[in-house]
Amino acid sequence: MTQAIAAAARAVVPADVSILATQPDFGPASIEGFYDGAFAVPGLLARISEAERAGEVDAHLIACFDDTGLEAARCIARSPVIGIGEAAFHAASMVGTRFSVVTTLSRSIPVIRDNLTRYGLAARCGRVRASEMPVLSLETDKAQAEARIGREIESALANDGADCIVLGCAGMADLAGRLSQHFRVPVIDGVAAGVVFAIALARLGLKTSKAGGYASPAAKDYVGLFSRFAPQA
Repeated sequence: MTQAIAAAARAVVPADVSILATQPDFGPASIEGFYDGAFAVPGLLARISEAERAGEVDAHLIACFDDTGLEAARCIARSPVIGIGEAAFHAASMVGTRFSVVTTLSRSIPVIRDNLTRYGLAARCGRVRASEMPVLSLETDKAQAEARIGREIESALANDGADCIVLGCAGMADLAGRLSQHFRVPVIDGVAAGVVFAIALARLGLKTSKAGGYASPAAKDYVGLFSRFAPQA
């Protein structure tokens, strides 16, 4: 899935932009709801911290639609950090009057609703729908996944007042083009939207503000798993 996400990103970037697709060394195999998200954050922050210290990248893209660890990541990064959920919502708000989200499992719906409220875009969303396909099944049962997602899109267009669709999982990235063509409305993949926004911020020379809530964390002792990635004085 990481490689499929990388392919979706590379498909929309200019020739002078390189994509480094990576994943944490530790954490859950997939993120489905609040519990998985909590366990995914330490590994995510460790990976971003390593990249920041090495000066490897101009921007970071968190390729989980829940925008897992996004706020914390912005605290440890001076480079821009984009979440694919936030990017997709903003892109949808620019090409339609109302969008619906089609995600994986029902347990992910509250996370997405909370994010929409925090981003100030809840009023632009008709509904968050679940295809009831587990994240990893998007890889192992592609035909059934596309069929279930398609049914939810059809229902969203008929019943939610939506004129565009946001795909609520990075594992759906390769479906956006076909579904958009089939339903004749914009179907937005957050990976593609997110990487384009990340490039724009980097080329504008914008960095993450350290004047407020995204200020670098104070140096202190961190015990256990995360200790080697603790903020430095």
